[in-house]
Parts: sequence; C-alpha cells; structure tokens
Amino acid sequence: MNLTKKIILFDGVCNLCNGTVQFVIKHDHDDAFRFAALQDPVGQQLVQERNIDTELIDSIILIDPGVAFYTKSDAALEIGKHLKGYRTISKILLLIPSTLRNIVYDFIAQNRYKWYGKKDECMIPTKETKKKFL
Repeated sequence: MNLTKKIILFDGVCNLCNGTVQFVIKHDHDDAFRFAALQDPVGQQLVQERNIDTELIDSIILIDPGVAFYTKSDAALEIGKHLKGYRTISKILLLIPSTLRNIVYDFIAQNRYKWYGKKDECMIPTKETKKKFL
C-alpha cells in the first residue's frame, strides 16, 4: 500500500461523500490524495490500525501517513489546503475553533442521507480514476 500520499476515507454509500471525492479528484492537481471507502477492507484496516471508532466518528477521515489523522471539519479543511482555489479559505476557516466548525459539520453529516440520498453499494471508480483508490 502506498503510504506516501494523504488518504481520504469516506462513506462509500453516501451521495454527498461520493460527490466530494469526485470534486477532490478534479481539483487535486498535485496528486496529493488517495481514497478508500470506510466500508472497504482497506478502509477498515486503516481505521483499525489507528484505533478509530467509526461508530463514534461518522465522518470523513484524512490520514497523513506518519504525521496524523484528521476528522470532521479538520479533515475537510486540511484537504482544502491542498486544492488550488481553496487553500486560502481553508486556512481562514481553520482559525475558527473546531468545536464551532463541527456543529455545522455534524448537522450536515446527520442529514446527508436525507438531503443527498444513499447508494446501495460503494461507488466503482472509473478507469481514469482507479489509480487514485487503494
């Protein structure tokens, strides 16, 4: 497994999460990220290795190998810091305390299936994006 890239773990059946992954892939001009669904064996292995309880953290997770892992709004904004056009806004929003940011994040996360829908199974990467998935 290539652990030199930052790894984004996401809810593979969530339409909002899948749309976000597609957005990051489109804007990841530096090829900084790799992806795995939380439901996939690779995603499960990565959270187990880090003792992350996905029952308590219903969130996107960003793993920066050998450095740290980030959840909720911290993960989203850390990802944004690596996307052209979103670096400045991400850095500014990181100045807001995470407890405040996560109130908004949690509200969206709790309603994501109701607002955006849910797939029956994880998305299948296209031939062009397959190399980005673990």
